[in-house]
Amino acid sequence: MSELLQSNAMGTSPRRLDGIAKVRGTAPYAYEHQVDHPAYLYPVQADIALGKVRRITTAAAEGLDGVIAVLTHLNAPRLARTDDAEYAVLQGPHVGFRGQFIGAVIAETPETARHAAGLVAVEYEKAGHDALFTPDHPGQYAPEAANAGYETDTSEGDVEGALAGAAVVIDHTYTTPSEYNNPMEPHTTVASWDGGQLTLYDSTQGVHSVRQTMAPLFGLDPEDVRVVAPHVGGGFGSKGLPHAHVVLAALAAQCSNGRPVKFALTRQQMFSLAGYRTPTVQHVRLGADADGRLTAISQEVVEQTSKIKEFAEQSAVPSRMMYAAPNRLTTHRLVPLDVPIPSWMRAPGECPGMFGPEVAMDELAEACGLDPVELRARNEPERDPDSGKPFSSRHLLACFTQGAERFGWHRRPATPRSLLVDGWWVGLGTASSTYPFYRNPGNAARISFGSDGIYTVQIGAADLGTGTWTTLTQIAADALGCPMDEVRLDIGDTSLPVASVAGGSSGTASWGGTIIAAADAFRKEHGDSPAAGVETQAQAPEDPDSERYAMHSFGAQFAEVRVNADTGEVRVARMLGVFSAGRIINPRTARSQFIGGMTMGIGMALHEAGIMDARFGSIMNHDLAEYHIPANADILDVDAGWLDEADHRAGALGARGIGEIGIVGAAAAIANATYNATGIRIRDLPLTPDKFL
Repeated sequence: MSELLQSNAMGTSPRRLDGIAKVRGTAPYAYEHQVDHPAYLYPVQADIALGKVRRITTAAAEGLDGVIAVLTHLNAPRLARTDDAEYAVLQGPHVGFRGQFIGAVIAETPETARHAAGLVAVEYEKAGHDALFTPDHPGQYAPEAANAGYETDTSEGDVEGALAGAAVVIDHTYTTPSEYNNPMEPHTTVASWDGGQLTLYDSTQGVHSVRQTMAPLFGLDPEDVRVVAPHVGGGFGSKGLPHAHVVLAALAAQCSNGRPVKFALTRQQMFSLAGYRTPTVQHVRLGADADGRLTAISQEVVEQTSKIKEFAEQSAVPSRMMYAAPNRLTTHRLVPLDVPIPSWMRAPGECPGMFGPEVAMDELAEACGLDPVELRARNEPERDPDSGKPFSSRHLLACFTQGAERFGWHRRPATPRSLLVDGWWVGLGTASSTYPFYRNPGNAARISFGSDGIYTVQIGAADLGTGTWTTLTQIAADALGCPMDEVRLDIGDTSLPVASVAGGSSGTASWGGTIIAAADAFRKEHGDSPAAGVETQAQAPEDPDSERYAMHSFGAQFAEVRVNADTGEVRVARMLGVFSAGRIINPRTARSQFIGGMTMGIGMALHEAGIMDARFGSIMNHDLAEYHIPANADILDVDAGWLDEADHRAGALGARGIGEIGIVGAAAAIANATYNATGIRIRDLPLTPDKFL
């Protein structure tokens, strides 16, 4: 157990330190970094799903005024490594999915580059492709491991026997569609070479992770790659790893006569080149006794992946630990297709994987004649059912208790389809949320003291818009025992000490814990009255409790919906999430994180679905005109709260992270509310009006 750092600045809600700069437009995002005499890049993308380029004609593009160069697989610089197909850009004629880079134009202006790219003529040797995802696809297979290193399958006890002997059985299939990250700032890179050194101004969730990926591709030492990202306009996981556009920009900058190259993906290009959440088909079976106590939990998930690069979303993992049951089974199967590569999207695994089980729990509650909150109370485990370890902190039921009181859960209609108000069926629903605690190793922070009486705290972290500039300054001030205005924070540059990616809700805990360790080391070396110019660098401390305890955050989501009796339109009238996530560093930014996640959950519930035309291997609704996300009119009354707590097993910071958990369970709560409103059980997202008619 760690001794918690005393709070002074932490727990308060100062305004974002970068807020004024962002409002004034002086906080530079990747594309806005000033470089000398830049050139501009526009890609040529494959318009077949599988095959290879037989001939590519570039003369018309090269003859256009303002064109500097046209790159194809025939003339692009060679990469030092091509073992990762996503990053092997322009290294051969093969096409693995529609939208893949097969060329690029470098020009004096973005408009010229785009026009010239349209003049490149391509002849293909097409191959028969397969882009149709079905749960019974004959090519499905079991991956060696799921994302984040989780076991592919787990089994304990006798699930089939328990289901056969259960008093109540829920056995249904639930589906979630492919969903797409759409941060306000698109994926953008500015690449520049100086001799054998590469500089990238990149929109990324981890400058050091970009460096570690890019250096071996170009045969460089990591120190020869500098990545800069002081401000990022959202990522939600899609910028957690570099994608092919970063490689293409760096290749192009080798062919631009020494000029930096600017490259921003369009919104449409992001749908095939920036990752997405795989569609899932979840066969969920719950067995229980007559009192609603679970005897068996089974979740078997089928997902899609790209043939050229595997990604196995860990969708069944939360079922391994969420509720007590002596017999449990979880499996993951992948269907390899000729489609773009899926990747991380907010709460990978937990977000889609909790939809099926949490709707099934609502169905079980009804079958047992229990309130859904009471059902969860009866199945609360004393220890982690998966690992057998004690929980460092598990307050799921406290979240339900507080949330039910605040939300007025007692007003939930006892009978579905029993409350009609002005032509709208009204209903309430709830669901659990959870997300594991991750604190990444390998971080370091440097602290120096200047003649101006200011502590400079440096760490190569990234702020993707969540408030990291502010929260790390709060943590540093408390760690150093000084006011916030005596701390100057430097982040977002690989010239700073190494830091892990801003992903998996791990950033603040990983970087904050490292800053606390560096502050302790600084005080031991230099005392409370340091001389000007002294400096200390330290790494993150060991984390023995992570091996001894199961560490997760939890929450309870509540939703009130109205479903139009004539049109089937669904409106989320109210929504409340109450979360247990350890210490909250900044209530103002934390509330934004929770509400942001819940808002994405409303989009998942009501709107978002990528429509694949398998004949062409193309996502047809690849822009925000066709791929709908919630607008202001969809968000009527959304609020978030949290338990006042700190996790003493989560290091001296006592925080477990908040970036992901707000979206987990949100769609299930809304789906359960629509059942309470209409008596129609929908098990397939999104909850479009036609499904209620």
